[in-house]
Amino acid sequence: MASTSDSEAFVAFERVQKSYDGETLVVKDLNLSMPKGEFLTMLGPSGSGKTTCLMMLAGFETATHGEIMLDGTPINNIPPHKRGIGMVFQNYALFPHMTVGENLSFPLEVRKIGKSEREKKVMRALDMVQMGDFANRRPAQLSGGQQQRIALARALVFEPELVLMDEPLGALDKQLREHMQFEITRLAHELGITTVYVTHDQTEALTMSDRVAVFNDGRIQQLAPPDTLYEEPENSFVAQFIGENNTLEGTVKEISGKTCTVQLDGGELISARPINVTKPGDRTRVSIRPERVEMNKERLQEGAHLLKAEVMEFIYMGDIFRTRLRVAGRDDFIVKTRNAPDQVRLKRGETVEIGWLPEDCRALEA
Repeated sequence: MASTSDSEAFVAFERVQKSYDGETLVVKDLNLSMPKGEFLTMLGPSGSGKTTCLMMLAGFETATHGEIMLDGTPINNIPPHKRGIGMVFQNYALFPHMTVGENLSFPLEVRKIGKSEREKKVMRALDMVQMGDFANRRPAQLSGGQQQRIALARALVFEPELVLMDEPLGALDKQLREHMQFEITRLAHELGITTVYVTHDQTEALTMSDRVAVFNDGRIQQLAPPDTLYEEPENSFVAQFIGENNTLEGTVKEISGKTCTVQLDGGELISARPINVTKPGDRTRVSIRPERVEMNKERLQEGAHLLKAEVMEFIYMGDIFRTRLRVAGRDDFIVKTRNAPDQVRLKRGETVEIGWLPEDCRALEA
């Protein structure tokens, strides 16, 4: 698990736990450290503990146990408004009775910054999010995307070193969402701001982050850069939660160094990389990404496995073909192939041979 030594950590959770009722732990023994300037996403399903961690860092929730540090200082007992942290929420949380300029000026007034300095900072923050002409409008006169830009500008206006974002793009349509993902990451990197971003959207996490912490059941399942998370999931939960994934169940027959032989429940023998299996007889769930499977035998590399498959569904999606197959007794096996001139269009009921390389296949816990 990639981590930062505590001495250089800008944000650190040290053995943090959280319980609302004194019995059930929502966050379990969390250790996490971030260097300055990192864009870290907390990703996970509802109820996994990610938002609770963000709220403890912001000061809106108190840790039941453990210490949260900001730039080497314990902040558990510091109230939210004194932590100097910028916040962006999904519902924007703009004051409806104030103009855009007044909304941005408010956090500066609280910090007792003089009027002329306030005006300069407000205009600079609005220009950063390309909303310089909107200072005199009220939030109700803005679209959802414009309101989200203003919420972002308000979080940045007092030049915080840390910004927290809780599902900030959840209410936007797909195209605007993608545009704002780019804008937020660009600003965070240009300004050198440390960012903690919470989402349940895996694509958002993969495209925006330096590292992603995948949460489930109150614990971090894996903490890694996006490509490592996708290519090298450490357990079945991460493999299933990040991106699309095929799984075939079976039993480990033999382990030799970095390879193991698995007998699938359909009887077929395949090779895989042993990740969470240790000995023959272990039950396993073998994981293989849809784009790593090849249906054109001409393109198969030496050493690839070949398995018989029956076509259940063939879907044209423009840039790719998506084929659903019955493989080793399962009919939910997906293959994604790019739309190329030599890619045959298949019909339901056809039998094909598919193949992949053993190193692209991971034997995880069952």
